[in-house]
Amino acid sequence: MSQTASVWVVVLLALLLANLPFVSNRLFGVIALKTPKNLAVRLLELLVWYLITGAVGLFLEHRAGQIAPQGWEFYAITGTLFITFAFPGFTWRYLFKHRS
Repeated sequence: MSQTASVWVVVLLALLLANLPFVSNRLFGVIALKTPKNLAVRLLELLVWYLITGAVGLFLEHRAGQIAPQGWEFYAITGTLFITFAFPGFTWRYLFKHRS
């Protein structure tokens, strides 16, 4: 896989996984819960998906060659980008009025 394809895989994965906590009432999209998820559970799930996306990105970077060292700035930028990617799902879950 080329580096360009790896970058797009990580970006699309991040877009998908950032919205998953808000579009699904299942924990991690798999585990059915007896009660609906609250915002705290959704944010914790969002953090776990961020870490998984980072692990996939790290794996693809390792396959492409040497891993570049990352400082706190990298994690601040990618974290805010992941939260920005989650905005459509958050808007759909909390800002739209759903018909019952």
